[in-house]
Amino acid sequence: MLLQREALLQRTRLLGPAFVAAVAYVDPGNVATNTQAGAAFGYLLLWVLVAATLMAGLVQYLSAKVGWLTGETLPGLVARRNSRLPRICYWIQAELVAVATDLAEIVGGAVALNLLFGLPLVIGALITTAVSTALLFLQNSRSQRTFERVITGMLAIVTIGFLAGLIASPPDPRQAVAGLVPRLSGAESAVLAVGMLGATVMPHAIYLHSALIRDRHGRADPDCAAPMLRTIRLDVGLAMVVAGTVNVGMLLLAASTLFGLNVDGLQAAHSAIQAELGPLLAGLFALALLASGLASTSVGGYAGSVIMDGLLRRRIPIIWRRLLTAVPALILLALGLEPTRLLILSQVILSFGIPFALIPLVRIAADQDLMRLVPTRQATIGVAWLVIGIVTALNAMLIVLTVAGA
Repeated sequence: MLLQREALLQRTRLLGPAFVAAVAYVDPGNVATNTQAGAAFGYLLLWVLVAATLMAGLVQYLSAKVGWLTGETLPGLVARRNSRLPRICYWIQAELVAVATDLAEIVGGAVALNLLFGLPLVIGALITTAVSTALLFLQNSRSQRTFERVITGMLAIVTIGFLAGLIASPPDPRQAVAGLVPRLSGAESAVLAVGMLGATVMPHAIYLHSALIRDRHGRADPDCAAPMLRTIRLDVGLAMVVAGTVNVGMLLLAASTLFGLNVDGLQAAHSAIQAELGPLLAGLFALALLASGLASTSVGGYAGSVIMDGLLRRRIPIIWRRLLTAVPALILLALGLEPTRLLILSQVILSFGIPFALIPLVRIAADQDLMRLVPTRQATIGVAWLVIGIVTALNAMLIVLTVAGA
């Protein structure tokens, strides 16, 4: 019994990297989409979030497995397989993805500070950028585990803040179960479903997870390969359960409280929650949105460093690395562009980057030489290619529908 307890404790100490990557799945873009879906269609699109979480879990596990078995990041492996020009072109698109990621998350943090303290959006964006940069300095100067603990703590705030409203306004169990049945109701629900499912798998989270595993555990030890991969699966599974629960909770809250209301954007969702549930729960919603923006933009900045280090094989100071992706968001907000439109723009840009992250990941995971310690099963690779086909098709559809509706 004592040995079993010690083994369980040791395994628990290895958990953490997946929770950092999971922050990408509860960023401000997800908040806006999920609340809008629940307000417009009730429980109808609940199945979309469940399917998206399952897909994301598989992708994140493959990224973690690749990072541990090879001891390299996904961008580093892509660079190793390509000559200089393709490598630079790949970096350019990945950098655009990093910029789009920062755009969504800085906007979310700025909106949260506006809701909580009435700060102008530009001031809120500057504060969000400064705090997230400080967190990156923490990761660089202290330790990987300290950074993981801080981000996991923020994820806990996100979870509590977004789910607290369900206590005051619990969902209808029968309708929630009915929402697990795949179905749509007209073109508008199809657009929302495409946005929810197609934009869930975030490119920067795929790049980052391989680095998180490498930085925490180093390269695979042949003597403990199988047990370690079981721990990685547990880490990913628990993290995706948390992220999936938060996303489902947001939709359930909107369905039970905001159904039939016009909720277009984060400010509208906050105002509707305040009108229906009171200022306390609206404040918790805004606090969770702030934690989401701060955590996700810190993780996005970390991912940007991983991308540059791997593809260009050079490091630059954190402050310059951070400004490279944050400045475009600050400029767009300073120009007075509407935050909801900026969130939509960021999701469209992210959509372009999905295939560039997924296809190399699955090709590398299927490489028998690289994965020789624990080869990836053919059935798993087959499912992964199916996920790529679905997500890529949906993202292409999202781009077309967004452009058509603009």
